[in-house]
Amino acid sequence: MLLTLLAATFITALAASWLVGRLFDKPIASILARIIADDLSAAWHRYIKFAIYVVGVSGGVRIWELEKYILPRAMEIDVPALTAERWVLELYRTVIGTLQSIAWMLLVFFVFALIAYVLVRGFELRRAEGPSDEKRQ
Repeated sequence: MLLTLLAATFITALAASWLVGRLFDKPIASILARIIADDLSAAWHRYIKFAIYVVGVSGGVRIWELEKYILPRAMEIDVPALTAERWVLELYRTVIGTLQSIAWMLLVFFVFALIAYVLVRGFELRRAEGPSDEKRQ
């Protein structure tokens, strides 16, 4: 029963990660294309998609939480039964954990992307102003 729960939480986290990856695929690609050269942009885009899956699954499938179902009874700890309500609760926790982990990862990505965009835009403006200043002198 525990292995089924583990597989169900893994598949749920993977599906939620896939959905978020699909939702943010075009924005991430356009941001990276604007900031990074085209040949590196595709590689970074693929890495960010991979990171969404890794962070989503690792945040959603909480192994340490599932360990409570296999604790030995000799420790005199009440091990909760895997009822239908418990399954729904665990799957809900999986979805929330997955989305929360991915949200933090994307927040960090977008903050650094915003900083990089400001820097790139600043260099572009300086480069555009540079030749006109030289012609005036």
